[in-house]
Amino acid sequence: MNNVWVAPDIRDSILSTIERLHLRTNVSVDHMLKAIGLSWPRYRDWKKRFGRPNKHNGRIPRDFWLEPWEVEAVIKYKRKHLDIGYRRLTFMMLDQDIVAVSPATTYRILRKRGLTKLWNNNTLSRKKKGFTQPTKPHQHWHIDISYINFRGTYLFLIAVLDGFSRYVVHHELRTRMQEYDVELVLERALEKHPGEHPRVISDNGPQFLSLEFKKFIKVTQLTHVRTSVNHPQSNGKLEAFHKTIKVECIRQKSMLSLEDARRVVATYVHQYNTQRLHSGIGFITPHDKLCGKAETIFKERDRKLEQARIRRRQNAKNLKTAA
Repeated sequence: MNNVWVAPDIRDSILSTIERLHLRTNVSVDHMLKAIGLSWPRYRDWKKRFGRPNKHNGRIPRDFWLEPWEVEAVIKYKRKHLDIGYRRLTFMMLDQDIVAVSPATTYRILRKRGLTKLWNNNTLSRKKKGFTQPTKPHQHWHIDISYINFRGTYLFLIAVLDGFSRYVVHHELRTRMQEYDVELVLERALEKHPGEHPRVISDNGPQFLSLEFKKFIKVTQLTHVRTSVNHPQSNGKLEAFHKTIKVECIRQKSMLSLEDARRVVATYVHQYNTQRLHSGIGFITPHDKLCGKAETIFKERDRKLEQARIRRRQNAKNLKTAA
């Protein structure tokens, strides 16, 4: 009987029978418990819950505290941003004071309404994870070139990205990708941050293997590190940016001229740096990470979430009292 679920009415009936027989026959409670196969711990637990319904011992999910307007706010916000994942969506809502919920709660709400996207994350790379991660801005600068289809030909997006903050330090959309073009982009990035001497990380493209580029690195007092051959993941932070800008910008915009293409790309890069929440740095903007605002933002989010939990808990108590 110890491992068998017993309905509350049957449980209370057994307790009443044991007490009644004990008073009438003077048979010990211990003897009767052994006869029916009920342990003392469970017997004491039943006595504590006498007259009460059974309740599970698991943690009550926080969805129980959500108010209807909060659930609708999450759904409404998602429908306005259908191309954004639930994690980034959660922190966007939190920062904009739409609603304060956790990513898990957002996922549960969206899953019930069929508004989630399932991604296959089972493919894991067995290769090295790359370089030791930087601990402050401008320690690592990643540089790379990406091809952009433009009216039957190619343009070349050369970008420099800070490895700590994911901030695009400088970029240019150029018609060539020679050593001179790469050096010019890197030189202009250095002009924006005078006094910095980052470690430049690139792939093994001919521009980065050339003697001219080696001389440039020496003159500017930089350190150059190339990724392993056939292992582009070592430069994955910039590879991810190039993939993102193609998916979210270039393939969705019509670029009529070279000037228009540069304007479209520059507008997106500004949005990427200052507005788009980056999953790799805790769903804050690269600009905020670069400026050292990450901890302040995280603490403010925690404060909002805790206030929301307290409010929901109090509202639940008020409803219970009123009932």
